[in-house]
Amino acid sequence: MPALRAWPDVTPAALVRLSVRACGQPAQPSPATWQHGRVTAATHSTLFPQVPDSADAVLDGLDPEQREVATALHGPVCVLAGAGTGKTRAITHRIAYGVRAGVLHPSSVLAVTFTNRAAGEMRGRLRQLGAAGVQARTFHSAALRQLQYFWPKAIGGSLPRLVDRKIQLVADAAAACRIRLDRGELRDVTAEIEWSKVTQTVPADYAPAAAKAGRESPRDPAEIAQLYAAYEDVKRERSVIDFEDVLLLTVAVLQDRHDIAEQIRAQYQHFVVDEYQDVSPLQQRLLDLWLGERDSLCVVGDASQTIYSFTGATPDHLLDFRTRHPGATVVKLVRDYRSTPQVVHLANGLLAQARGRAADHRLELVSQRAPGPEPVYAEYTDEPTEAEGAARRIRELIDSGVPASEIAILFRTNAQSETYEQALADAAVPYQLRGAERFFDRPEVRKASIALRGAARFGGNDSLLDDVVDLPSQVRAVLSGEGWTTQPPAGSGAVRERWESLAALVNLAQDFAAAKPGATLADLVAELDERANAQHAPTVQGVTLASLHSAKGLEWDVVFLVGVAEGMMPITYAKTDEQIEEERRLLYVGVTRAREHLHVSWALSRSPGGRPSRRPSRFLDGLRPGSTATTGRTAAGGAGGIERGIPGTRGSAPKRAQRVPARCRVCGRTLTDPGEMKLMRCDDCPSDMNEGLYERLREWRADQARGSGQPAFCVFTDRTLMAIAESAPDDERELARIPGVGMRKLTRYGADVLAICAGQSPAESTDQD
Repeated sequence: MPALRAWPDVTPAALVRLSVRACGQPAQPSPATWQHGRVTAATHSTLFPQVPDSADAVLDGLDPEQREVATALHGPVCVLAGAGTGKTRAITHRIAYGVRAGVLHPSSVLAVTFTNRAAGEMRGRLRQLGAAGVQARTFHSAALRQLQYFWPKAIGGSLPRLVDRKIQLVADAAAACRIRLDRGELRDVTAEIEWSKVTQTVPADYAPAAAKAGRESPRDPAEIAQLYAAYEDVKRERSVIDFEDVLLLTVAVLQDRHDIAEQIRAQYQHFVVDEYQDVSPLQQRLLDLWLGERDSLCVVGDASQTIYSFTGATPDHLLDFRTRHPGATVVKLVRDYRSTPQVVHLANGLLAQARGRAADHRLELVSQRAPGPEPVYAEYTDEPTEAEGAARRIRELIDSGVPASEIAILFRTNAQSETYEQALADAAVPYQLRGAERFFDRPEVRKASIALRGAARFGGNDSLLDDVVDLPSQVRAVLSGEGWTTQPPAGSGAVRERWESLAALVNLAQDFAAAKPGATLADLVAELDERANAQHAPTVQGVTLASLHSAKGLEWDVVFLVGVAEGMMPITYAKTDEQIEEERRLLYVGVTRAREHLHVSWALSRSPGGRPSRRPSRFLDGLRPGSTATTGRTAAGGAGGIERGIPGTRGSAPKRAQRVPARCRVCGRTLTDPGEMKLMRCDDCPSDMNEGLYERLREWRADQARGSGQPAFCVFTDRTLMAIAESAPDDERELARIPGVGMRKLTRYGADVLAICAGQSPAESTDQD
């Protein structure tokens, strides 16, 4: 393994270029089973749902397209899913159905996505569907796990330390190069290094690669290349790696060690990739190596939600999927269960004037909800006044009964947050800046969990619990010792955030007790442990403040889109057509976060008394009242539906036998019991077996067993004989379809069995032959 053992002397990007060294080594549902009114909201589920009691029950409530996704268990499958159409619902039900039907083994499935929150949500949903044990991870998490396991075998020793943040290393590299960088430049140079690595660009190739990609370098490209090379030197000297190295080194190991690649492929037989429009070239390379020559792959994405191209993400892999996999099944989800028709109309209108390849493949959403209020457009003299207006309206909504957790303020840059934090604090409105994916890592939550666990074990000796009987009261009593009070503290800041975390646990206990009467404190602790493992966080009560980029994948009843003015949306530095279109898609993502109420606002100047030189974003032209539509072509929207693949176009790779869900030939239920699968019917469904034929087969089997000196079941089991007697096959093809009749037994016993089924004796069959 000299190439990989020399890893400290080459950049990780170069490792990807290592050559591989030879080692020598489902049935369609009846239309009557689905109605709009029975489909639950795409991203909603009850807090503690009952696990479906069968594989078929997993499919209940899915619309026709979602059901098609769920039952298309053999790849390649491409799901084009518009915002709010239930993509997570469709793919988690697909995995769960495959597991519950016995087609997929939980440990053989790897579902990958892009954030810990999304992976945690997926694990939580799979657990609720009875498919625990499926691996749902981010690309980095899955790669790191494999790298840690195989590093001693591939390289030797332990894996170098992984650094969480690279900005200090970049600063040290700049100092070594005698280049002074301010805080903003440090951040920009770090971003360029990250982009280079995920696009597999080595330092020497940075300048031409950046020019080809149309990137505006924060400094002279030659300086960026110099800093990039120095950064790699610093890492090698300190024996550390960064997050991009995790992917690069995993790719290098899988390329260079065929035996390790085959070991991983033997473990994972089926792959699901969420948010496929966001994969980088490096992530696609890793996915290809995981797959090998197989095509058991389901990808899900929406080109109209491509908003991370600055990090190296590209929708090309999604848009080219049918080209790479001509046999793929493509399912389009366009039924929007999240947003009202008014919100959906605005979202569709935003993309109607879009240009570019992603726009050519946009999906025309169709709202499935009842009509709601029209979006509200508001113009303010300056940004502080805009923030005060939003805070005032939010205060009114909360006073009218809207939960603070169902309201969000979304902005283009994080720098806009401070003005809104102050305005909300002045209006006595609780808010949160942190995402739910880190909830269980918060110190106050960890301490509260320890306290609850202790109370569950030794509560009989805790005086706090002497006078409480029900579960919510017990939790309130325990958490009162950790700082929870019946009334929130005044103001904002860290004290308020700690209280909100504890209040979320109190609310969870109330919901848990209501859903599961008789539940104990120990039951709640077990639920918290499972939620922590799945990163399935409870809701924190507070208005969410978030950038548009960080809001991806989230939703609220009420959304305030603020600062929607030229220079901010699109952002000033968006110059090229591609950059402008990405800004349009970013606003589209913001609009589609709203379920019912949408407020869009902008300010004419930044500061009070400033010159009112700003104007509303061009993206609102023709959509907001009193504006004129921008001229230009209108993109054609795509309708929902299913496109079947072209049979026999998988290439030269040998086609492996595929398992499909076995279904009862009487009632149509999915069969999971091996005995029922042999009969191809439920045990309690009526049998049409020919009793006389069954007895003749039993007599013949006894003769065969005596002649060969083996037990009768070694010839055919009772279940297999029953299946033969029920189906009475006419030829070898029909006989071979019966479970338990393999090729060896077909060759040895096929002629005899077919003769008996035809009313002849085996001897007569032989004489006639």
